[in-house]
Amino acid sequence: MSNSSSISHFLLLALADTRQLQLLHFCLLLGISLAALLGNGLIISTVACGHHLHTPMLFFLLNLALADLGSICTTVPKAMHNSLWDTRNISHTGCAAQVFLIFFFFATELFLLTIMSYDRYVSFCKPLHYGTLLGSRACAHMAAAAWASAFLNALMHTANTFSLPLCHGNDLGQFFCEVPQILKLSCSHFHLREHGLIVISLLFTFGCFVFIVFSYVQIFRAVLRIPSEQGRHKTFSTCLPHLAVVSLFLSTGFFVYLKPPAISSPSLDLALSVLYSVVPPALNPLIYSLRNQELKAAVRRLMTR
Repeated sequence: MSNSSSISHFLLLALADTRQLQLLHFCLLLGISLAALLGNGLIISTVACGHHLHTPMLFFLLNLALADLGSICTTVPKAMHNSLWDTRNISHTGCAAQVFLIFFFFATELFLLTIMSYDRYVSFCKPLHYGTLLGSRACAHMAAAAWASAFLNALMHTANTFSLPLCHGNDLGQFFCEVPQILKLSCSHFHLREHGLIVISLLFTFGCFVFIVFSYVQIFRAVLRIPSEQGRHKTFSTCLPHLAVVSLFLSTGFFVYLKPPAISSPSLDLALSVLYSVVPPALNPLIYSLRNQELKAAVRRLMTR
């Protein structure tokens, strides 16, 4: 039985067997990462530079764009490097860093999406209290709490995972370092402790999901009382981008961690991991900018300038 610290490197899952497919995957990942960098970078620069865009919703959107940039920069560059140079290695330190950053940015994104649903709820259901409940100081405190909570969550999972002894090799069945794959290499009964932490995290995620659903039930009830059809359409168009992002992020994540073992396969696991770790950071800027006329106009002005 060897401690995980005695393993100098791990072997990640190869995205393809042939050289041509490896280069194709490299090009696809490069295109997705460039789209994510461009889209999220435009949102960050536009909101930061446009003083008239300093609203609570766009402030949280800026934080979400930062989390998206961090998450895609955590997993994709190493996968691109391995595809280009036909290798599978990742160092022990690099794997620990990946695990920490994945938990950090994904948890931050979940917390921010929950806060953004609260912002929409207050905006439509308690508009007279909006300035009080979501002032600049309150928004800063909520964003700081999201980042700090995610940091502590990531630190706890990373420290617990890499303190386990590993005795089943160093071959991971994923293209990035994922905790369930590392736990498969453990031969210690202490891995049940990490499984318990994952269950607690999933329950907390489910709690955030229930809060988001409850917020939007209240929002839709308030929207249906609006007499003007144009007003209802405008309200729905404001909420739909956030709902689309939440659905894409949570549905794929829940399915990856809660799917029955009977339907698990390497190709399915790989496709699902790409869906929840690579696709959302690239699509989120597009989803938000297409439905937000103010943000779209500001991006157009910034690019013209």
